[in-house]
Amino acid sequence: MPSKTVLRSAKAVGDIRRAAELGVHVGGEVTVDFAAVMERMRKIRSEISYHDAATRFRDLGIDLYLGDGQFTGKNTFEVDGRTIEFSKAVIATGSRAAAIPIPGLADTGYITNEGVFELTELPRRLAIIGAGPIGAEMAQAFARFGSEVSVLDLASTIGGLRDPEGLALVRGALEADGVRFFLESKTGKIEKVGDEKIIHFEYDGDAHTLAVDEILLAAGRQPNVEGLGLEAAGIEYSRRGLQVDDRLQTTNPDVFGAGDVAIPAMFTHTADATARMVMQNAFFFGRKKYSDLIIPWTVYTDPEIAHVGMFDYEAEEKGIAVDTFSTKIQDTDRGRADGDDGFVKIYVKKGTDKILGATIIGRHAGEMISEITTAMMAGKGLSILSQTIHPYPTQAETQAETIKKTADAWNRTRLTPFVANLFNKQFFWLAWVNSIPILLGELPGSQRELLLINHSFMLCLRS
Repeated sequence: MPSKTVLRSAKAVGDIRRAAELGVHVGGEVTVDFAAVMERMRKIRSEISYHDAATRFRDLGIDLYLGDGQFTGKNTFEVDGRTIEFSKAVIATGSRAAAIPIPGLADTGYITNEGVFELTELPRRLAIIGAGPIGAEMAQAFARFGSEVSVLDLASTIGGLRDPEGLALVRGALEADGVRFFLESKTGKIEKVGDEKIIHFEYDGDAHTLAVDEILLAAGRQPNVEGLGLEAAGIEYSRRGLQVDDRLQTTNPDVFGAGDVAIPAMFTHTADATARMVMQNAFFFGRKKYSDLIIPWTVYTDPEIAHVGMFDYEAEEKGIAVDTFSTKIQDTDRGRADGDDGFVKIYVKKGTDKILGATIIGRHAGEMISEITTAMMAGKGLSILSQTIHPYPTQAETQAETIKKTADAWNRTRLTPFVANLFNKQFFWLAWVNSIPILLGELPGSQRELLLINHSFMLCLRS
């Protein structure tokens, strides 16, 4: 929530700067009180901290022990000299910002996704190492606040997105806010000269240097498995986290893992989902499988990046033939009114309406992805999405209409020349036969209405 609170302030800056596109002119320069932005974030963080407070857990009747702890046996855990025996246990130690062995980085000093929210002064020049979700979000936010932001990454992607169309759209938006990208670059060393931090890197075949005031390290997450005495409990692990089976059980059958320490999808909502799964599997003889989860994720840049399921290239790598259907959000009335340049892409198993995954780029992509996720969880395909009705012209309808248009694109693939010819013949025959009583006014109003609906229906099929 700290990051989302800061991003809300950054979004307000973006909305003001693009107000002229909507015919609204804001006089004077848009300025940001960075200290006030961070103070608001800390206030909100304090207000919601009760949900994670030790007192709340004690009030729920939970025995809580705070301190350094480690396993001492298959069914024992020690905290500050006190041994706790358990029949079942769950490890939920989370993750931290991954450390990168860049010469001079540790000595020069840097901040992570935790330290960035303790800043009280805006860095004039900020370098972000890593163009993943955190790096992309913070890059745009700090650029909008007024920092000179540069992003370096070995990869060629932004926010984990490989789709060329989406990548160009998101990169263009961030560059318009002032972010400079050095993708596919290699950082050599970092040194401190006076008050400046100098980054030496290779980019586009040439050697470069970059002088900044602060460095944000956002190059992925690292599971917290050190110092837990996992060997004593017979629990296998690696630098990628705990070794768990599909039911999140470790190599010790009495110990489970949940959240970042156990799964590759390191999101708050997956931590919650796996915690619920562990409760069912550990205590109620549940058979829930992690592989059955359909996990959506969102990068809260502006526009947002949202995805669920497989990408088209992932399906093809698994030997699954794919059809991709795409619709621009501006092809809906509300999307055009809002000036949303994004799109919806849905990947289906070739020749069917079975949804394999979807990618959405747009100002409300995070909200839009949920409808597709629900359909996938229910085992429903594009046909059901094309039939769902939403109130016009709400945001929900705009989002659904974009998805519906994408589903309609799949529907049109079902209209083969043979079927189209049958529809044509039936349409014209009905139009000739039914028009006679309507024109002569020989039928009661209700029957005339029914025939008119029939005309409309056939026209829809034909189109």
